Amino acid sequence: MAERLFGTDGVRGLANSWPMTADAALRLAAAAGRYFRADKQEHRVVIGKDTRLSGYMLETALTAGFTSTGMNVFLLGPVPTPAVGYLTHSLRADVGVMISASHNPAHDNGIKFFGPDGFKLSDAAEAEITRLFNAGVAPARPDSIGRAKRFEDARGRYIEYAKTTFPAGRRLDGLRIVVDCANGAAYRTAPAVLWELGAEVIPMGVEPDGFNINAECGSTHPEAAARRVRETRADVGICLDGDADRVIVLDEAGQVADGDQIMALIASRWAEAGRLRGGALVATVMSNLGLERFLATRGIGLERTDVGDRHVVERMRAGDFNLGGEQSGHLVLSDYATTGDGLIGGLQFLAAMVETGKTASKLARVFEPVPQKLVNVRFAPGSAPLETEAVQEAIAAGETALGTAGRLLIRKSGTEPVIRVMGEAEDMVLLDKVLDSIVQSVRSAA
Repeated sequence: MAERLFGTDGVRGLANSWPMTADAALRLAAAAGRYFRADKQEHRVVIGKDTRLSGYMLETALTAGFTSTGMNVFLLGPVPTPAVGYLTHSLRADVGVMISASHNPAHDNGIKFFGPDGFKLSDAAEAEITRLFNAGVAPARPDSIGRAKRFEDARGRYIEYAKTTFPAGRRLDGLRIVVDCANGAAYRTAPAVLWELGAEVIPMGVEPDGFNINAECGSTHPEAAARRVRETRADVGICLDGDADRVIVLDEAGQVADGDQIMALIASRWAEAGRLRGGALVATVMSNLGLERFLATRGIGLERTDVGDRHVVERMRAGDFNLGGEQSGHLVLSDYATTGDGLIGGLQFLAAMVETGKTASKLARVFEPVPQKLVNVRFAPGSAPLETEAVQEAIAAGETALGTAGRLLIRKSGTEPVIRVMGEAEDMVLLDKVLDSIVQSVRSAA
């Protein structure tokens, strides 16, 4: 039976367990190498990673797989995921690979692919790589085996590029910035960029040991950074996740601004400057109803997609939009990057502070969020509760009860046997009643 590899964002799993084993990584790289070999003299792949212990194992296995098919490998070392997308295109590589499980704990890992244009792969490309993986790939002739070498300037190239996305002639002089790098891929790049732009930098999460990535730090755990902001009287905090494709911002009081608030700020500023292509922001179905209402008051549209930054990027490319992202902090600014880039997104927030002279708290609360509640309901493997008549009737009744005053989103998780029941409404009593009815119907059907 054919083995399924790709999920919603590359291949991911528990390190040293299927499919995150050395053997599977080698076979996967061989399949990708065979797929991406273009008709030219040199075939090139770049491989980056975050700071997980298992990254060494997977990096070595991927190198063996790619070189076995005649691909030359450039090893970037620990760099942010967006740096891999950037360098894949900049170095004219056939394919780029990032070894990371993003915001997941250290015992997980993942493998993400980028095409020669620096964008993540299409479903068709992933399907063909999976077919080659299952069928097996013939190795290259002995005289055609690829070479591998460390690319020592990867971090420096990305640092220099990131600085070019900050407004020309502007600096961060006088700003005290806490930056939490989650003991992850940006532990050197992010503090360097901010310092070189003139900020007083207070770094956190910059002592990776292979096990502490995302551990009580970074964008998913901003509490420690919030305390540091208050203790040091910093002007702002920037929190990244393990591979630095997400960001959340902390104001001077340590209050959190999530991806929705940051996108609202950037969208409104870009629209005023005539920079917002397509007259709309692309976000997922999880983004708050308050964001949608705020954008409408500014004459800005909201294009919603399924959950996942990959879906956001696909819609942006199809509609020629240049701004999108997720509530979780994935910010895609396609004028600068091919995927979510937490550092570049954070720089846009800092640019707003510098150009307006306003404090972080004045910029971090652009709109008032509509109260949102999420309930996860596990179901038995093989069952399909959302397809039952009782659940569908409960959902329809809930939508009728909320009317235009709220919103429901009921969906099956793409990574575990869970139904996610989410609702938004100003009237929390009504929302609780609606969600309770749906949750009970799902549990009965599960």
